[in-house]
Amino acid sequence: MSVNVKPLADRVLVEPAAAEEKTAGGIIIPDTAKEKPQRGKVIAVGNGKKDEPMTVKAGDSILYGKYSGTEINVEGKEYLIMRESDIFAVV
Repeated sequence: MSVNVKPLADRVLVEPAAAEEKTAGGIIIPDTAKEKPQRGKVIAVGNGKKDEPMTVKAGDSILYGKYSGTEINVEGKEYLIMRESDIFAVV
C-alpha cells in the first residue's frame, strides 16, 4: 500500500486494526462502547533521529498505547501518526 505521507524524524504512520465487533462470548458491541484498537500495521516510517535509528519498518504489526498518536485522514482513510517511542511491541 502506498500513501503520499512521509513521516519525519522518529514518527511512524500506522493503520489501526478494526475495532472488535463481538466479544469472545458472541455479544455484539455497539459503536458507542467499542474501545479504540491498540494494534495496527506500520504503513510508513521516518528516517529516525541522528543518534537513534528506527527499529520498526513498514509492514510490521505493532501494539501501541491506548491514547497514542494523532488521528489523520489521508485520501479518505483513517491513520495514526505517532512517535516510535509510543510503540510497545512488534507482534
